[in-house]
Amino acid sequence: MIDSSTFENKTAAYFTLGCKLNFAETSTIGRILEENGIRKVRNGEKADICIINTCSVTELADKKCRQTIRRIARKHPGAFIVVTGCYAQLKPDEVAHIPDVDLVLGAEQKLDIIKYLGSLDKEENGHIITTQSKDIRQFSPSCSKGDRTRYFLKVQDGCDYFCTYCTIPLARGRSRSGTIEQMVKQAEEVASAGGKEIVITGVNIGDFGKNTGETFFELIQALDQVEGIERYRISSIEPNLLTDEIIEYVASSRRFAPHFHIPLQSGSDEVLKLMHRRYDTALFAHKIEKIKTTIPDAFIGVDLIVGVRGETEKLFENAYQFVKGLDISQLHVFTYSERPNTLALKIDHIVPPAERHERCRRMLELSDEKLRRFYESHQGESRPVLFEQPAKGAPMHGFTDNYIRVEMPFKKDFVNTTHFVRLGSFNETGDALTVASVES
Repeated sequence: MIDSSTFENKTAAYFTLGCKLNFAETSTIGRILEENGIRKVRNGEKADICIINTCSVTELADKKCRQTIRRIARKHPGAFIVVTGCYAQLKPDEVAHIPDVDLVLGAEQKLDIIKYLGSLDKEENGHIITTQSKDIRQFSPSCSKGDRTRYFLKVQDGCDYFCTYCTIPLARGRSRSGTIEQMVKQAEEVASAGGKEIVITGVNIGDFGKNTGETFFELIQALDQVEGIERYRISSIEPNLLTDEIIEYVASSRRFAPHFHIPLQSGSDEVLKLMHRRYDTALFAHKIEKIKTTIPDAFIGVDLIVGVRGETEKLFENAYQFVKGLDISQLHVFTYSERPNTLALKIDHIVPPAERHERCRRMLELSDEKLRRFYESHQGESRPVLFEQPAKGAPMHGFTDNYIRVEMPFKKDFVNTTHFVRLGSFNETGDALTVASVES
């Protein structure tokens, strides 16, 4: 450990792009720097160090990363700028040549950041420290602590699936995870800090325990026993790894919310094969039916990618009709973007960008319809809502156990507490239900 006096009176600003996993890791980086004497910058201050944790899921994400780096450099002139995350791992040379970038850290190095800060002297081009993706083996536990109500617990990292459209195995390395003992300890720390809800996150969380001899099912059983945590939510889990056993356990568990997020990516079997996905639409439909039969009130979010190479107009229409027929609550729709070094680049039939965006629009419109129907089906019910701290001047808001957003006038003593409320009408913007009455 470096003597904290090395960074005496230094301040740091943090910027995160991309997934919840990145937010959890940025939170951990912040805690590491704080332990070494570097405090978080206050509003209006110029930071001595800027940490930018990047995403690279699409070409647009890369563009946003570059724009963010330049904006931060202008906002904090003279700051020592560190760029890490997926964009930094995949394109370190490109990042290093962005003006004012001083240090580029790969996936293996980001949580050992304190070792690489050095004297904070600025150089003409950024210094690059990365590890080739095939050699990334370290798992570093992370848990976001920026929100007292909801925490994001990283239980797994990396992926062994190598889907044809995806760069995650290149950006984050092979699948690996912590131990159940480590994860339980982190959950206990969240409870001690007053956190009430934990979202279990990772790249491919159903693959948990591959390197430890444990299983994801054993993990959720252990977490369910941690006193003080009111709710767990399972973030994105592959349909082939979401076992009936897990679904049945969630239905009867003490703390796991009736909420699932499952990547489908395409409702066409032909496109799923082109993507190298490990399931077909029949298996996916079975999982949805199993959830709804076992937990009728469950919220089900589904990921989709539209406009991938090989997705003809007919295949898209087939996919659309399949998705339309699913009893799900919401779609998270992504427009396909060509990524370097992916097998998808070898697939014939390129969907024009304008058509990709039109397909995205149609799926998002379908999502809006499904979400509104799901909300309408629960109006008048009494459900537990964990209320959160709203932005200044905004209404009090929170989420039911089955992930319905709820709004009501601000009540200070409701922050970070759970109350049963009767769900009323839609709010003015139509994105939440109001509270008809507070029942407990």
